[in-house]
Amino acid sequence: MSITIKKVSTKKELKQFIRFNYEFYKDNPYSVPDLYSDMVETFSKEKNAAFEFCEADYFLAYKDGKIVGRIAGIINHKVNKVWNKKGVRFGWIDFIDDLEVSSALLNAVEEWGKAKGMEYIQGPLGFTDFDAEGMLVEGFDQLSTMATIYNYPYYPEHMEKLGYEKDADWVEYKIFIPDAIPDKHRRISELVQKKYNLKIEKYTSAKKIAAERGQAIFELMNEAYKEFYGYSPLSQKQIDQYVSKYLPIVDLRMVTLVTDSEDKLVAVGLSMPSLAEALQKGKGKLFPFGWFYLLKALFMKRRAKMLELLLVAVKPEYQNKGVNALLFSDLIPIYQKLGFIFAESNPELEENGKVQAQWEYFETQQHKRRRAFIRKLK
Repeated sequence: MSITIKKVSTKKELKQFIRFNYEFYKDNPYSVPDLYSDMVETFSKEKNAAFEFCEADYFLAYKDGKIVGRIAGIINHKVNKVWNKKGVRFGWIDFIDDLEVSSALLNAVEEWGKAKGMEYIQGPLGFTDFDAEGMLVEGFDQLSTMATIYNYPYYPEHMEKLGYEKDADWVEYKIFIPDAIPDKHRRISELVQKKYNLKIEKYTSAKKIAAERGQAIFELMNEAYKEFYGYSPLSQKQIDQYVSKYLPIVDLRMVTLVTDSEDKLVAVGLSMPSLAEALQKGKGKLFPFGWFYLLKALFMKRRAKMLELLLVAVKPEYQNKGVNALLFSDLIPIYQKLGFIFAESNPELEENGKVQAQWEYFETQQHKRRRAFIRKLK
């Protein structure tokens, strides 16, 4: 029976597009479902600020009248302009182990991109760096995180068979929380704090940190990440959206800011308890019980033993000068007090030695790898 590809055009089809992943991975112990409400917002032209500079279409694959795969086609015009390229992205790709299905899905995005003048296709990528990116190629027996993609081992095999090549790899580390701040780490943090007249800044009010530092945190991200693979600066509308969405839910004890003598932000470390198990228990839903599992993971005394390092950003002129050591000298005692055993680094570009160097004084395990693939459009 041939494969039918249909572009999503109704609310019902968009719901099926989102729900396909939930059903496809419902019995997998390593996959972490997205929060359904977040996915609805992500794919909404009215609610997702990225649509200021992105366009997208979504496709479903049918076989024998049953949905057997999905894929999103995205053009980020800002990225294309910044990097002077003509690329179409594919994202949110899932498919049964049938090469005809994966080929038909990717071909749909290829043809969509070619019709819009694009010259190559790459992914999995989202609208921006705030979306999950990279197909898992190592670590299929490791619990995923709320910020990353989980996929079956046959996915990258299909990509290679279809002529896609490696474009970029990200590695992920399990970082074990030490019993005490490493001596060399402590010395470096004390030295850099004194040398550059830096100070640690903490907040206890989400409203206050959003008002006083929210804008600066995301402006710092734009500076620190501007040379990263596929990155484009966050717009003001995106910054406003992320400040209101993320800062109210973080445990501010696990947010550390570093400022200079002029009270300007030079570094931020933002982490939170892992929500992986809570999202699994809630099956991606807030109701009837999903909200309880999430609140328990975030705020109650009995937490997950794993934390996620969501954001570590250092102003370019302070990178490789030990500022990261200062961040973690403040955060490690907090992690210990809250009972965390290890942290998930989340994806780091494999060639980014600056980022990986910050873990050299810790016990680590590189346990996952994910990949963006690329192919020229013919």
